[in-house]
Amino acid sequence: MILTVTLNTALDITYRVRSLRPHASHRVSDVIERPGGKGVNVARVLAALGHETTVMGFAGGATGQVVRERLADTAGVTDALVPVAGATRRTIAVVDERSGDTTQLNEPGPQITPAEWGAFLDRYEELLSRASAVALCGSLPPGVPVGAYGNLVRGARTLGVPVLLDTSGEPLRRGVAARPDIVKPNADELAELTGSHEPMRATQDARRRGAHAVVASLGAEGLLAVTPEGRWRAAPPARVHGNPTGAGDSAVAGLLSGLVEQLPWPDRLARAVALSAATVRAPAAGEFDRGAYEELRGRVAVTGEATAA
Repeated sequence: MILTVTLNTALDITYRVRSLRPHASHRVSDVIERPGGKGVNVARVLAALGHETTVMGFAGGATGQVVRERLADTAGVTDALVPVAGATRRTIAVVDERSGDTTQLNEPGPQITPAEWGAFLDRYEELLSRASAVALCGSLPPGVPVGAYGNLVRGARTLGVPVLLDTSGEPLRRGVAARPDIVKPNADELAELTGSHEPMRATQDARRRGAHAVVASLGAEGLLAVTPEGRWRAAPPARVHGNPTGAGDSAVAGLLSGLVEQLPWPDRLARAVALSAATVRAPAAGEFDRGAYEELRGRVAVTGEATAA
C-alpha cells in the first residue's frame, strides 16, 4: 500500500469558459468536481497505474463530506481522512478554451486544533507500519505546525518507509532537513529554497541540505534529477497544451510508483514526464489521458549519466 498525505485536502472544481475576460460575465460550458489537494491527485493516478493507495489528511463540513463521497467512488483508493470541525476548502480552476490558459483560485484550509492534529499523528503512525512508500504533499492548513513535514519524514525514516516530499516555503526547508528520500520542487520552489535560479546548481544545493534525491520540475522542459545514482534530464517530445493543474502531482505518482517497482531512474523519469504531459491533456486534475501516456512514454528524451560505481 502506498500512503499519500494531503494536509490541505480540497474539493477541486474546474470551470470551462469560451474566453476568460476580466470584469465580464461568463457562461460556463462544463463543470467538473473531484476530490483534490496534491496528495489526493497523486493517489488517484497511482490507483490508475494499479497501485493500492490510502489517502490521509483532514475532511470537514459539507465540502469535506462531498470529498469523502467522491473518494468512495474511486477504485483503488482508501479513505483515511481525519474528521475535523472546520470546513474543507475548495479550489477553482477556470479554463479558457480559446487560449488554453487556466486561472486558479485556492481557498484557505480549515483551522486544525491540537486535538485534531494529534488524532492525525496517531493514525499516520498506524498506517506507516503497512506502507511501502509515502508521499507528503501540498500546503499546510492553519493550526498545523510549520515543521509538520519534518516530523512526518522522520517518522517514515524511523520505520524504513521511503518518503517523497512535495511542498514549498518554510515547510519544504524544514522537511528537507529531515532527509527525505526524494524531494520534488518546481523551479520557483527550488529557487526560494536555495537562492539560486540555475537549475543544476539549485538542485545540487537542495541535496546538500538533506534530500537523498532531488527531482526538479522545469515546466514544459520536463524534469531534472540529481540522485546518488546519477544525474538526468527528461523532457517531453513536444510542448503539450491544455490544463496544467495536477501535472506535477502526476509526476510525483510516476516517481513514487517507479520507486516502489524498483525501476532504474531513467525509467522513473520517463514515466513521470509522460504522466505529467498526459495530465495536461486531461479535463481535470488527478486524471491523465491514458492513450497520450502510452504514446508519450516511449518518446520522452532522457539524457545524463549514472554515477560510476
